[in-house]
Amino acid sequence: MEQTMDMRAPHTHFDMSSEHHHPHSHTDMQPSTPPMPMEKAPPASAGHNMHPDDPDNPQNAPLFHKIHASLSSSAFAFMILFGATAYTSSLAGVQARFSVSMTVSILPFSLYFWGIAFAPIYTPHVSERYGRRPVYLVSLPLFAIFILGASVSQSFAALCITRFLAGLAGGPCVVLIEGTFADVWSAKTTVTYYVFLTCASFVGAGAGAIVGNYIFVYGGWRWTQWITLIMAIGAYLLGVSMPETYPREILRARAKRTKMPIKLAKAQSGVTLKEMATHTLINPVKMLVAEPIVILASWYVAFIFAVIFQFFISIPVVLHLTYNFTPHQIAQAFTSAIIGTALAAFTATIIDLAPKLIRRESCDMEGSPPMEVLEHRLRSGMLGGILITASLFWIAWAAKPNIHYIAPITGTAVFIWGCALALTSIISYLFDAYPAPGTLAALTAAACFRIILAGLIPLVIIQMIMGLTGAWAVSTFAFIGAVGMGVPWVLYFFGAGMRRRSVYAAREMAEVGAGMGKEQMGGSV
Repeated sequence: MEQTMDMRAPHTHFDMSSEHHHPHSHTDMQPSTPPMPMEKAPPASAGHNMHPDDPDNPQNAPLFHKIHASLSSSAFAFMILFGATAYTSSLAGVQARFSVSMTVSILPFSLYFWGIAFAPIYTPHVSERYGRRPVYLVSLPLFAIFILGASVSQSFAALCITRFLAGLAGGPCVVLIEGTFADVWSAKTTVTYYVFLTCASFVGAGAGAIVGNYIFVYGGWRWTQWITLIMAIGAYLLGVSMPETYPREILRARAKRTKMPIKLAKAQSGVTLKEMATHTLINPVKMLVAEPIVILASWYVAFIFAVIFQFFISIPVVLHLTYNFTPHQIAQAFTSAIIGTALAAFTATIIDLAPKLIRRESCDMEGSPPMEVLEHRLRSGMLGGILITASLFWIAWAAKPNIHYIAPITGTAVFIWGCALALTSIISYLFDAYPAPGTLAALTAAACFRIILAGLIPLVIIQMIMGLTGAWAVSTFAFIGAVGMGVPWVLYFFGAGMRRRSVYAAREMAEVGAGMGKEQMGGSV
């Protein structure tokens, strides 16, 4: 029986990267009985590698199972981002305990991100071979073990190492969430479900700063790590019974259960070390410097990520120096991040669904099927870019003693609102911009680059504030944002042409056409 493969090869969120398989490649199941006639999957199944009528297809699972998988993967991703920002509330305690400077105390925060940055490179290879569920259920416990190590560190070097390893171990949780959502929800809802998985990361980051500031006052810096450990155990208990959603692994499990042999197309993230390195290391680097869509998208989302996470360092400093805020008040100020995320979720959903409802009504009246244009996913990013630039100037010049503190805090909510819109828009666009494995390489490039920059900028933000003043430091970001906000507009109007002319699209479509039969006869996996 012929199965269309999922366009989402195993990959990234924060968000950071995801799993993408090509809709035109195939999986060939060959039972011991005479083979069934080949059946062509209808267009609705594009992006999924199981027949739409297959009872084991995760998109046909009961609603409870789909919600359970979505909530579990969201809880895991939430915890990794919670662990990142909870640490920022303890910088003063780390400085006092280990006698290091403010900038040096930020290093464990940055190293945590740099550990996560490896996840988009290695996670696709592991999940394509073992499925998503085992990766989740191994990743989070390892993360918890290294967070425990951070909580009992007796030297600054030990704190740095354990935080880096925590990010390295936990990274797959923020990589796999996109693939999990793609498994269980229709491709028609890509932007909508991206809103919710983005919320998991953004709310996790905001909650980490809120809880961390309260915990630090009463328990000291070590408790910011212990509370992360305790909450990770809670997330694990929620997700330990989550179902496997990766169609490739479902097919393998069914073959073992029914004792029917199965032959799958070779893993699209590569089989040999050379292929794996090409798809998730060499090609992403090439695309970062030679592929216009990836260059524009990666630089812009990296800029957004960097500014978001430097705020977890700079906002406490600015609010304390300008308004003499206590840690409790700083915690309350970070609720603006959650409010901004909620606004983005509502706005992006409306922007995505309203035109579809209008087109559906037009289809009913005119009798022609509605068409989905990939570039339409960029509309919320066009609004988001404007909000980002405006809010950065707002924050820069509103944080003054003679202006009420609610002004810069409100500006922060608007900033997060714009960031969530832009990230949801651009990453969901990259998600289907190329045939696989081009999509895998594009997402890996964007994910690794933005995570690396998210760890780098916080290390220099204090020097920027001291050298330029807070207003001009944030204004510098605003000027960059003013240039970057054109990215969604450029991709909206010219993205389709760029995709058609891409060497990756042309080469991979040719490979699919020429190698389809060869893939069907590929070795068992």
